[in-house]
Amino acid sequence: MTSFDKKAPQSPLTAILSALAEEQQGLIELLEQPRKTVHAGRDFWQGTLHGQPVVLALSRIGKVAAATTATALIERFQVSRILFTGVAGGLGDGVEVGDIVVAKDFLQHDMDASPLFPRYEMPLYGRTRFHADAALTALVQAAATATLEHSWPEDGRLAFAGAKVHHGLMASGDQFISGTRESDELRQSLSAAGHHVLAVEMEGAAVAQVCHDYAIPFAAVRTISDRADDNAHTDFPAFVRDIASQYARVIVEKFLGKL
Repeated sequence: MTSFDKKAPQSPLTAILSALAEEQQGLIELLEQPRKTVHAGRDFWQGTLHGQPVVLALSRIGKVAAATTATALIERFQVSRILFTGVAGGLGDGVEVGDIVVAKDFLQHDMDASPLFPRYEMPLYGRTRFHADAALTALVQAAATATLEHSWPEDGRLAFAGAKVHHGLMASGDQFISGTRESDELRQSLSAAGHHVLAVEMEGAAVAQVCHDYAIPFAAVRTISDRADDNAHTDFPAFVRDIASQYARVIVEKFLGKL
């Protein structure tokens, strides 16, 4: 075999997912040698980011849309790992606006196939939760912690004084939790079943299930935009644009630097 017959080894490709365009705009702008592929009605941006080959995509909102995007990343682009960045509502005690939650595992809070299966259990999987990849999650945790210690150019201070990084259970469902009563009922129902959830969002558990099926490492990090209560809708677009997107940019930079 001559040298011309050999293919150069390809670097592992990292997929970075977000639900909203505002959460990824800063990352796309930093992409080196960007090239866009349209597939399954979605835009996928490939290139190099902080020295690592990546593909950026929007999961879109909701579990089915997110599952479709994750499957396309695996089947079409053959990604080696997936990282989800975005926002979530704080549900657990002490999880406040401006904090960062790194997922340990995921469940679908609107899954209920009872009485055929216990409430929250995924039918035919024999499990309620899907776990984030431990090694990948450790890198994300370190990146999130470093992000909160980052000297922000605007004023040299943290966006939220006293902001913390949490690590634990995230719950996903096809509804935006935006009422105090709704939030309390969800927290109580999950807690009664032994699930002490830190944050609630609309995509993570679906992506985790797809990655479980394909044995692809998955991690997720969410900035807390609200407490999933009656004030959840207040200035949400501004928070995503001015805070969450900036956190995501720095988290991704520090995460990719650790690979």
